[in-house]
Amino acid sequence: MRQQKDKRSADKLLMSYPASWWRNMWREALPSGNGVIGASVFGGVQEETVLLNHARLWHWGRKDKLPDVSDTLAQTRSLMDAERYAEASWQLADALKERGYGTKLASRFPLAAIRLVMPCSNAFRGYSRMLEMDTGEITVGWTDGPSQYRRRLFVSRADDSVVYELGGYEEAGVSGEIGLDLHPSDRWADTPEFKELEQSIETGAGDAYVWFAGTNDDGTDFGAVMLVIPEGGSMEAAGSVIRFEGARRLLVLVKLFVLGERSKEWERLKQELAELVVDSSYEILLERHIALHRPLYHSASLELNDAEDDLRSNERLLLDAYEGEAPPALVRKMWAYGRYLFLSGTSSAEEAEPFGLYGLWGGDYRLVWCHNMANENIQMMYWHAHVGGLGELVPSLFRYYEGLMEDFRENASKLYGCRGIYIPAGSTPGIGVPNQIVPVILNWIGAAGWLARHYYEHFHFTGDVQFLQETALPFMLEALLFYEDFLVTDADGFYKIYPSVSPENTPLNFMPADGKPLAHPMPTAINATMDVAILKELLQHLIAANRKVGGDPEAEKEWSRMLKRLPAYRLNKDGAVREWLHPAFQDRYAHRHLSHLYPVFPGQELTQESDPTLFGAFEKAVQRREIGAQSGWSLAHMSAIYARFGDGDSSLNCLDILSRSSLLPNLFTLHNDWRGMGLSMQMPTAPVQLDANMGWVNAVQEQLLQVSDKLIKLLPALPKRWKRGRLADWRFHTGKVALSWNQETGSFRAELTADRDTDIIVKLPDWAGACSITGGEVQPSPLGPAYFTLRMKSGAPTVVFESESLNQ
Repeated sequence: MRQQKDKRSADKLLMSYPASWWRNMWREALPSGNGVIGASVFGGVQEETVLLNHARLWHWGRKDKLPDVSDTLAQTRSLMDAERYAEASWQLADALKERGYGTKLASRFPLAAIRLVMPCSNAFRGYSRMLEMDTGEITVGWTDGPSQYRRRLFVSRADDSVVYELGGYEEAGVSGEIGLDLHPSDRWADTPEFKELEQSIETGAGDAYVWFAGTNDDGTDFGAVMLVIPEGGSMEAAGSVIRFEGARRLLVLVKLFVLGERSKEWERLKQELAELVVDSSYEILLERHIALHRPLYHSASLELNDAEDDLRSNERLLLDAYEGEAPPALVRKMWAYGRYLFLSGTSSAEEAEPFGLYGLWGGDYRLVWCHNMANENIQMMYWHAHVGGLGELVPSLFRYYEGLMEDFRENASKLYGCRGIYIPAGSTPGIGVPNQIVPVILNWIGAAGWLARHYYEHFHFTGDVQFLQETALPFMLEALLFYEDFLVTDADGFYKIYPSVSPENTPLNFMPADGKPLAHPMPTAINATMDVAILKELLQHLIAANRKVGGDPEAEKEWSRMLKRLPAYRLNKDGAVREWLHPAFQDRYAHRHLSHLYPVFPGQELTQESDPTLFGAFEKAVQRREIGAQSGWSLAHMSAIYARFGDGDSSLNCLDILSRSSLLPNLFTLHNDWRGMGLSMQMPTAPVQLDANMGWVNAVQEQLLQVSDKLIKLLPALPKRWKRGRLADWRFHTGKVALSWNQETGSFRAELTADRDTDIIVKLPDWAGACSITGGEVQPSPLGPAYFTLRMKSGAPTVVFESESLNQ
């Protein structure tokens, strides 16, 4: 029994305080969700708010007709050829502005709030807030005088509803009132748009139901219906709330709607709730939900040191992290929590959207950067998914971008006069045209190529040739069509990619001489290293995919010729890989993006095994980055990069810094520190950005397992502090891995199981020493003593590598 109890405690977030960020309480709420509906529990004792969100609820976007400004490309290039780079940088943006173009991205916003008031007789004692990640259940508990109370809530995957229970222990009864309301703006509702929204709200209550609706800016309604079921006591509808008194417990069920017509949707949801509650209880509904939620949550497992025995609250774990080192319990909890957020914030359902920067838990009406951003952020949120066994949740990403392809084709044609697709960095549902009309975003062409990597990796992990042929390959070909028209060659016959942006960075020699902190004074350059790397990867993946589906061999020959025209990576005076290959642009280390490291991570072009000298030059590039210029997400990215270099301690140090600079008590990650501590770039707003939560998951996985189609590295960047641990059900492209280790005794065990035929090289950790090997066809590799070639057939016996403990 003790072992099971420990495992459960490791999967809990324990908190001693309610949400406390003034005017923005939602930032510290506890989240529950089923991938389409999100609920944020603030945790107040007397006055409680549960914020409700829906994946398809967006507003206040504006989509203008895109004018044809493709003639500006020649003008931009002519100015760049004359070395008038600052002037060239604005040609495209100014052309759109001159034509009055003003597309704006939409914003997610909260659908409604459950408002609960429960009178208190005494000052509370024994308060706790808890999230059980393996069930998605949130519990708030406290003592009021002689009575103890508990509220429980989850968002059901099985019944697509919010399930909420209020109750006391022994003789304690619950009294109060509950209803649905529009959540007030954190900006004090000072915009005309919010006033218009506020005026559209309609609420009511009757019998055991409460209903709520508002009108969105597209003329459709959104809303919810609540059903309240008391056990004992009395209950009555009063205005727009339900009042209850002396109930032993109260079961509250809520269903949401979007893109509808309120009267019809209210009747439909009332009927669905009436049917849902027949012969059901909180426990029955929870079990139905757990049957779907728990297999996703436990699709992979991890133990670090004895972290499962650490029962400290979030607040106490963070206090230790502030001292300098994230405790193993916090590291492991953040790994589990990122996975929990991901599976709660997106799903395989048709209604699901890709996981967003706020998940399904944003609490304002014009959220900062809540769009899908493809120059880093949306990619980071999916890096972890396949290795952690959550690959079935990835297709919502593809559905989203496939749904905007007509916009992307129009972009390519009207912005650059090219075929194929141009994907703007930022987009929201239905708005795939340019929207951030500034050079640093508009002149970056790498989004389609970078996203193509996710399509190809999904094929690798699933082996789904139909997906490759019908979805991935067409997308990759359209991305390449753009390059075929966009690329030009220089005097030596190599491609000259320009304009070319290294995401959001400006070369040092184009920064203001007076040192004024301008964000993006001149980002438009020639041959950004990332652009070259993305194109090289796209061509290599197309060649491999073409062979897999028996495609045109002549196309493959042309792609091979294109590869030979790509310029080589170059080094700067410090011996680090240059961020821009063209000599006119100097490296600037004081920046958060790490785009020029793409060939090492997230790409897999360069490894220690393939080119150790160039690999070392890339390592120098990351070592030169300044910590004070980083953000929460860039620290997670940097952690993964250090892991690729085999530097587990530096990788873990990045997570240490993240934990003491950009973590809230509910373990949401922020874009930056806001307290002047010198650990990240300075921004007073410190927006919630859950990309770093997902990036943390990936970084830990990169420390313990790195996979490609050629090589599997076991414990490749194990930090010294993680003396022992185990993991199970982690994935490589064609199978699963289980590992256990103890650095103190030198013991190591790895089990590899093939789901499909496997032919690959496996690298063991150098410290593991001599291993016994059983199962499969395993031979030494010419790469070195720690490398083995491995061949397994689907369903073949597990291959086991095991080193004996030094103490035996």
